Amino acid sequence: MSDTPILELKGLTKRFGGLTAVGDVSFKVSEGGISGLIGPNGAGKTTIFNLITGVYKVTAGEVLYRGNPIHNREPYQIADAGVTRTFQNIRLFKNLSAFDNVYTACHTSAQYGIVEALCRLPRFRREERALKEKTRGLLEIMGLSDRADVMANNLPYGLQRRLEITRALALDPKLLLLDEPAAGMNPDETLNLMKLIGEIRDRFKLSVLVIEHHMDLIMGVCEHIHVLNFGCTLADGSPEQVAGDPRVVDAYLGVEEE
Repeated sequence: MSDTPILELKGLTKRFGGLTAVGDVSFKVSEGGISGLIGPNGAGKTTIFNLITGVYKVTAGEVLYRGNPIHNREPYQIADAGVTRTFQNIRLFKNLSAFDNVYTACHTSAQYGIVEALCRLPRFRREERALKEKTRGLLEIMGLSDRADVMANNLPYGLQRRLEITRALALDPKLLLLDEPAAGMNPDETLNLMKLIGEIRDRFKLSVLVIEHHMDLIMGVCEHIHVLNFGCTLADGSPEQVAGDPRVVDAYLGVEEE
């Protein structure tokens, strides 16, 4: 993991009318690292993802991706730059197969034009073969090749989560944002996901930022954790530092009863 940040938030602030959803938040995601973003419900975690990806415009502060400001760009421009995400509520094409969900995403990198597609010229045929091969390869890597022809809506919930990550990977990201990827998963699925996130980082040479309520996953996979409370920074550090911070224990992790 490099000390050079792939993502840096500087004084990030978002207000909705008189409500400050995110207030003066600053943190970094290291190149090649896996970082976590945690906090109680309503702490502003998903709002930060929406600010990073251009869904919301910032009120104040900066979002720097590889040193360049991206907070004034449109979502598609940010995705093209290499920042992709999954969502807290799964957003698959429910009536398309697993294959077609990923295949559709792969087309963002297609280089042929409309005339080449309509006339099915050689360049179109070559690229379509390559995109199908890429789709099959991603499904294989993510353990979904045997479900390629299954409608997304008919997949078990845990595999729908996995398919959404696969579709995000089809965009060839350098920074992957995962919004509660273990939501609705059982303990075994969560453990498998924890291993998968590490494998994805290593195989695709990605940086990852994860929002998650499953503390076993966060503590097991993340090298650095940023903690929010009421839209502001509460703590920032290694998993050990965060887990041992009394403010975090009080606000989020809870105190064991004797």
